[in-house]
Amino acid sequence: MSDNSALQVAAPAHDEIDLLDPRQFIVIKNARVHNLKNLSVALPRNKFIVVTGLSGSGKSSLAFDTLYAEGQRMYVESLSSYARQFLGRMDKPDVDYIRGISPAIAIEQKVSIKNNRSTVGTSTEIYDYLKLLFARVGRTFSPISGEQVRKDSVADVVDFLFSLPADTRVTILAPLLRTEPGRPMSKELDLLLQKGYGRVVLADGQNAFIEDLIGEGKPEVESDIFILIDRAAVQPGDEDLQFRLSDSVQTAFFEGHGTCIVKLDNETRTFSDKFELDGEVFEEPSVNFFSFNNSYGACHTCEGFGSVLGIDEDLVIPDKSMTVYEGAIAPWRTEKQGEWLKPLLKNGIRFDFPIHRPYNELSAAEQRLLWTGNKHFEGLDAYFKWVSEQTHKIQYRVLQSRYRGRTVCPDCRGTRLRKDAQYVKLDGRSITDLVLLPISAALEFFQNLSLSEHDMAVADRLLAEITNRLGYLDRVGLGYLTLNRLSNTLSGGESQRISLATSLGSALVGSMYVLDEPSIGLHPKDAEQLIGVLRSLQELGNTVIVVEHEEKIMEAADQVIDIGPEAGSGGGNLMFQGTYPELLRDTETYTGKYLSGEMGVPVPAVRRPWRNALELTGARENNLKNVSVKVPLGVMTVVTGVSGSGKSTLIRRILAPALM
Repeated sequence: MSDNSALQVAAPAHDEIDLLDPRQFIVIKNARVHNLKNLSVALPRNKFIVVTGLSGSGKSSLAFDTLYAEGQRMYVESLSSYARQFLGRMDKPDVDYIRGISPAIAIEQKVSIKNNRSTVGTSTEIYDYLKLLFARVGRTFSPISGEQVRKDSVADVVDFLFSLPADTRVTILAPLLRTEPGRPMSKELDLLLQKGYGRVVLADGQNAFIEDLIGEGKPEVESDIFILIDRAAVQPGDEDLQFRLSDSVQTAFFEGHGTCIVKLDNETRTFSDKFELDGEVFEEPSVNFFSFNNSYGACHTCEGFGSVLGIDEDLVIPDKSMTVYEGAIAPWRTEKQGEWLKPLLKNGIRFDFPIHRPYNELSAAEQRLLWTGNKHFEGLDAYFKWVSEQTHKIQYRVLQSRYRGRTVCPDCRGTRLRKDAQYVKLDGRSITDLVLLPISAALEFFQNLSLSEHDMAVADRLLAEITNRLGYLDRVGLGYLTLNRLSNTLSGGESQRISLATSLGSALVGSMYVLDEPSIGLHPKDAEQLIGVLRSLQELGNTVIVVEHEEKIMEAADQVIDIGPEAGSGGGNLMFQGTYPELLRDTETYTGKYLSGEMGVPVPAVRRPWRNALELTGARENNLKNVSVKVPLGVMTVVTGVSGSGKSTLIRRILAPALM
């Protein structure tokens, strides 16, 4: 039988299966796992195959409990006996034989990550590349002046000197600093003389011999003194002079405790080998500097957890549809605490604050002003600080506890990184900004990133990995997630698609991927992207086997296998094997009948009326934007929308908890 014909026939006969080449087919002979009834099938290698059928017909028994289980078992058996003792014993599936099987990878619909520190960024390894990228080409900016923090090296100073015109006279100086507090400057000069230095430069620019400044009867020099390290006339191309000046600059940095001064005829330049600016010393970027799992890189405020016990805004302003004038601020509703509100109501007109506008319609700056306050009124931050100072009284302890809760850490914004990691930027954005962006926005940022020629040469490979992996996540319909999203908060479908994107990023070849209904939770709009990702995985040189019911994915597959005819004990038989057009013409399977329109789900001619409903007003959880909706009672209601639009948030995070 030719390879092409093997793809088109419904299923090879039992005797033909024995003759198939295992280099081109994965051959299963008489599988009896669970309800499978001596099922024999040949799967073409490096193809996109969909296994379908009724729920309980034996699809997962074939794909996961037979194919994947045998692939895993054979891999484990190839390891040494020492390694196998740590992996446990794996039983052989109940099957006569399986030939041509590849190393198997199962991507199931379950969240297997229980680590509270694992995020989308770390599980996809994108964050590891981000750490390397910021450590290598990130630029540190001072939060005080906004200027870039630089550290001068010996090479920087020498390059500056040799960029000057020929015959330019330069003097290399180092500030003379007291080695011990309170020591007279004459003692420092005496030590300098013992080191072999002969001249210094005074604050007025005059050169002086050290011997002329020390000795009995000589007055103490009160002004600044600079050590004269070297003098030279620049000669570009003079290699000996370059070595001499390099040595002199190194000496100046040592004697000046990190400071080297180059004096020209009409200009003085100061260089520093310290990483500091505006009187503040900054940490030099490194990989551990951006690691929240390391005590060096973790936020000092929340200790790397991303949240702190503080004042919860949702408790302080519970009803965000109320105005400040109506009493939106809960702690200021009483007569005594209302004294804090009166200055705001009285003076709000002076700084154009809309006290009659609902809180949820205020701008972010106006909402923030309620907390920070200004010269006309004291804000909520000042109020709760005052309350904390009164906690020796029981009533204020009770008041404070009423509004305390787990809140996002103000320093790291929930990213768990130390605050000064935000000072390191790449094209205007810090690593904190990027992990808080939706993946689709982060992808756009990296696609349009502008770097210098040198930085691009350093970061080229890193940027390629980051862009590819972000692109895979976006293609599987997860562009709405952030890299900072905790892995254990993902749904089963989201977790499976992240594993799929990670597999694409790892670029494995010659493997067998077994997936369990990856289209669950996906809007039809996103199904095309998922198909593209599955195709990419197959085109790398892998066999992709998908247990699926989605019509679009069946249509895109190279081959469809139907298990049935019924569920449970009535299933376990190979009903069909072939292409999607052939399945449409098949009249023996439920799948073919439903796809061709011969059978269908009846739509009620008359809908049941409803009278009562649950009403949700102003839902704002996660990405919901002040949604108001009625949920009818006594009828079946479907909530739909594209992936990530807020369906689960509306029902699971708002409606369900409200009913409990």
